[in-house]
Amino acid sequence: MAHHRSFESLEVYKEAIVFCDEIWNIIINTSLKNDYKLREQINGSSGSIMDNIAEGFGRGGNKEFIMFLGFSRGSASECKSQLLRCFRRNHIDEAIYKELDALAGSLINQLSKFINYLKNSNRKGSKFD
Repeated sequence: MAHHRSFESLEVYKEAIVFCDEIWNIIINTSLKNDYKLREQINGSSGSIMDNIAEGFGRGGNKEFIMFLGFSRGSASECKSQLLRCFRRNHIDEAIYKELDALAGSLINQLSKFINYLKNSNRKGSKFD
């Protein structure tokens, strides 16, 4: 994997942005906008995916980055659960649920692979260069 100079260049970060935007889209365009608690939870957890990637990258060390990527993966899992609640409460239809659930699953998979890559890397992180 090439060394990245910014978190914005990471593919998993770019996909997290798209996922977060899709969640926002259902918040503003469905009855989810009226389900305050669930709306705030899924908005927060979807944003947490991208935010933790950014924060972990900014720490400059692989151990910290791995920890924050784990937080990000946890937030993606949380979103999967919240999406099921959105579907079961009829805020979104089955097609949207399946699409967003698959996107969350893809993020989880990518984050897991990235974590494994960093765990097996000899490079300790940019702050050690």
